[in-house]
Amino acid sequence: MRTVLFVGSFDPFTLGHHDIVMRGLQVFDKVVIGLGVNPDKKMMFDLEKRLFFIQKVYENDTRIRVTTYSGLTIQFAAEIGACAILRGIRNSIDLEYEKTIALANKNQNSNIETIFLLSMPEYSFISSTVVREMIKYKGNLQGLVPDVLIPLLQQ
Repeated sequence: MRTVLFVGSFDPFTLGHHDIVMRGLQVFDKVVIGLGVNPDKKMMFDLEKRLFFIQKVYENDTRIRVTTYSGLTIQFAAEIGACAILRGIRNSIDLEYEKTIALANKNQNSNIETIFLLSMPEYSFISSTVVREMIKYKGNLQGLVPDVLIPLLQQ
C-alpha cells in the first residue's frame, strides 16, 4: 500500500486542501493528513478543533487518516511508512517556499519524495488566511471550505 503524507496547519481546512487530498488518492492508496504541532504559531482554531473539522470531512473514507504530529515532517513521514510527502502549489511563491523544504527533506531522508500538485484554477485564490478573514467578518464561506464545515466554522 502506497501512503502519502499531506501536512499543514489547516487553520482552517479549505476546498483547496480537499482538492489536493482527493487528487492525491488518484496516485496513492492512502493519504495521511498530518496536523503539525507548532506552539509558536497563533491559530484561530485550537489543534483539537482543527483535527475534528478534518475528521468530519473524511469520516466515511477509510483511505484517509487524520492525525497530529510534532517534530520534523520528514521523520513523521518515515514513522508512518509514507513513500512521499504531498504538497499543493498555488503560485510561484508557494513553489519557491516548498522547493526549499523539499530539498531539505531529501537531504534528511533520500527515500521519501516530495510530490507537488498544482492547485486547480478555481481554488488557487483560496488560502486559510482568506478563509479566516471571511469567518472573522461573517463573509460567505460557500466555495471556500467543504460544505460540512460551513455551519461548524460559523459558530
